[in-house]
Amino acid sequence: MLLAEEVRPRIATAGMTAYYGPVPGVKNVSLAFAPNQVHALIGPSGCGKSTFLRSLNRLHEETPGARVTGLVSLDGEDVYGSRVDLRRLRRRVGMVFQKPTPFPTMSIYDNVAAGLRLDGRVPRAVLNHAVERALTVAALWAEVKDRLHTSATALSGGQQQRLCIARTIAPEPEVILLDEPTASLDPQGTQRIEELLFNLKERFTIIIVTHNMQQAARVSDTTSFFYLGELIETGVTRQIFTAPKETRTEAYITGRFG
Repeated sequence: MLLAEEVRPRIATAGMTAYYGPVPGVKNVSLAFAPNQVHALIGPSGCGKSTFLRSLNRLHEETPGARVTGLVSLDGEDVYGSRVDLRRLRRRVGMVFQKPTPFPTMSIYDNVAAGLRLDGRVPRAVLNHAVERALTVAALWAEVKDRLHTSATALSGGQQQRLCIARTIAPEPEVILLDEPTASLDPQGTQRIEELLFNLKERFTIIIVTHNMQQAARVSDTTSFFYLGELIETGVTRQIFTAPKETRTEAYITGRFG
């Protein structure tokens, strides 16, 4: 068991406010995410969860006019610093979206290898090892090892999402951001992803947005509740779901609104 002083945040925010126009979508959020844990972000639609998540690796900058104030740090480094390489940052903080997004013109193999090839020519043996490793960690290797060079779009929805996870982890990030990764999957696909999270956290820090309260309770170590762009409460998942300190948190997790 880790001693308290050994658990330092992998990624943290301090007074972070995200704007998608003149009005902030997320206001003054301060959170710290310890390494090798699953952290769930919950709250009703439109409360700022995904906005916050996208701000952690500056993906919001793909939206014209979006901006962030405050501090976001990764291992003590300000990710908004002027010397930060965005491509390198997004390799260190990878993201998987709600709908599976395999590259449609690429094979299964090339989807996983795509991020590794951004730095230039990579020896085939190195690529082969990295692709097999990522697919194995994503619990997909046994299902696709005999058809690596077939279209990724021929996979089922759940397999496509695990492929996207493999593509994300191939460059060996430190943090994985998951934006409702099981929202478009059937129960079996959802179960496979949830089971996968328990293994992934041994290697990565995971932050997941979910509308499914049962999922948050099952898979996460800590939970943060957002409402109307504000962080209402954060804590150990068991405490949040059994003895929340804020009345709005209790009302949400018991289904009185949302």
